[in-house]
Amino acid sequence: MYSKLRHHAVNVKVHANWWIRDRFPDRKVTRHVQGVDLVLPWSHRLPDYAQTDGPYGQNLVHFAAALAAVDGEPVTVLDVGANVGDSAAQIVAACDAQVLCVEADPYYLEFLHLNVDALPQVTVVEGLLTLDGTEKATTAVRSGGTTHFVEGSAESANAMGSVTMTALREGNPAFEKLRLVKSDTDGYDVVLVPALAKSWGGNPALFFEYDHFFSREVGNDPLAVWTALAELGYTDVAVWDNGGILLGRVPVTEIAAKTAHLDEKIGARSHMYWDVAVVHGDDKAGLEALERIAPASQQL
Repeated sequence: MYSKLRHHAVNVKVHANWWIRDRFPDRKVTRHVQGVDLVLPWSHRLPDYAQTDGPYGQNLVHFAAALAAVDGEPVTVLDVGANVGDSAAQIVAACDAQVLCVEADPYYLEFLHLNVDALPQVTVVEGLLTLDGTEKATTAVRSGGTTHFVEGSAESANAMGSVTMTALREGNPAFEKLRLVKSDTDGYDVVLVPALAKSWGGNPALFFEYDHFFSREVGNDPLAVWTALAELGYTDVAVWDNGGILLGRVPVTEIAAKTAHLDEKIGARSHMYWDVAVVHGDDKAGLEALERIAPASQQL
């Protein structure tokens, strides 16, 4: 009983702290987060989620570092939904890497530039990544340090510009040989990731946020991504919970049957999602890198 009461008290304190910080969204603070200094909006949840030595977000960093180590060359990373640049900054601090950041929200773009413009390994493209021929006006909906996009008027104060996959690839020839795709776009990942893997070519390793709730909210079928990736030749999936705890490995052909609990609500406002890393069957180095951070012996 004591532990439950203590947990509840901590929860109340944390949410009260968030409520206060949310009242001052334009206040800039500098925080040391998982080895790097970042300029953040005071309301941003990253320092709370990461804690001092927590695993939150480190799966991506470890995967990039493992790819660089196994390949023996710089890892080229496409970071779609770069937010404030925390992933890019941590990756280049952890290994020899070049990172192409794509971010659409003007609010977070200011912080992204503050955090990565001094890093020669990082390139920033401003715009909402879209499939070729699907450009449309969107507006940003922000909450707690993240943004998702909904259809809206081009005249809106929060209207986003867009960049197609072809334009992104052709405009950044240094990333023609892409090693790792990271996507965190709150529901669009299940459409963008297979399209990126197909259009860019070369069977890059993939890392994305897999979220049933946001995928369906924006009209995407989250289960379709597994069929699409299997058809492209991707075979192995590593799964972490939304706190960065490894849950295990699973073949891409079997993962859809294990996702039902992602449709369950947790409390009144929250839901579960996964981080997933996916590797192509022909990518022996990628499979070795995946084995280093998520052994196949630990089955989902």
